[in-house]
Amino acid sequence: MLLQGKKGLVVGVANKRSIAWAIAQAAHREGAQLAFTYQGERLKESVTELAASLGGTSPLFECDVTNDAQIQQAIDGVKASFGTIDFLVHAVAFAKREELENEFVTTSREGFKMALDVSSYSLVALAQKAAPIFSEGASIIALTYYGAEKVIPRYNVMGVAKAALEAAIRYLAFDLGAKKIRVNGVSAGPVQTLAARGISGFTDMMKIVESRAPLRRNVEIGEVANAAVFLLSPLSSGITGEILYVDCGYNIVGM
Repeated sequence: MLLQGKKGLVVGVANKRSIAWAIAQAAHREGAQLAFTYQGERLKESVTELAASLGGTSPLFECDVTNDAQIQQAIDGVKASFGTIDFLVHAVAFAKREELENEFVTTSREGFKMALDVSSYSLVALAQKAAPIFSEGASIIALTYYGAEKVIPRYNVMGVAKAALEAAIRYLAFDLGAKKIRVNGVSAGPVQTLAARGISGFTDMMKIVESRAPLRRNVEIGEVANAAVFLLSPLSSGITGEILYVDCGYNIVGM
């Protein structure tokens, strides 16, 4: 019960196969009370059903992370429901399909702006609005990927967005550290989610990681969720501004 008595907001649950949902389940297992956001009516039903499956009452709030007013409304709703929160999970990323199918050099200006806004700036916006309701010792985590550090063919503008996200994690950790708020990233290896399947060559990516990672396998979604819970819990109280790789060691291999 690492999160017993803790309250948190999970941003980015889309379906039962998402990493965000796996983290939510693990946090609930460890005793946390959760609130969720959803983007638009299309996802509301799915997130509502998932939240209900945890038992109890999990507040839900509509939140388009490109809309500052909606972010503020969601945070106001969380404050009304919980008062303060002990953690925030950021699991939001988006790039247009065409930006992931063609070469990176063909990235459009609009596609670049959208990917950076949704996948990177949203963490800053959420931290900015939520800072007043964080408890002392609160923890923020964001999901990232190795494509932020090395070129992953066809990951394209999303790799650039994740690089910006990781830089934002470090700068936020510095700013919010004075308020005893920690900010870290979880860099998961490839996991079979609906979002991941939109990346061209994803199946080949899984095979390459399995053949070259020190553990000779791909990471399981539950392992990513458990690592996230560690960063959300008091066990990681001395860790901030870090990227924790949960990829069966693939990131350490040069060839």
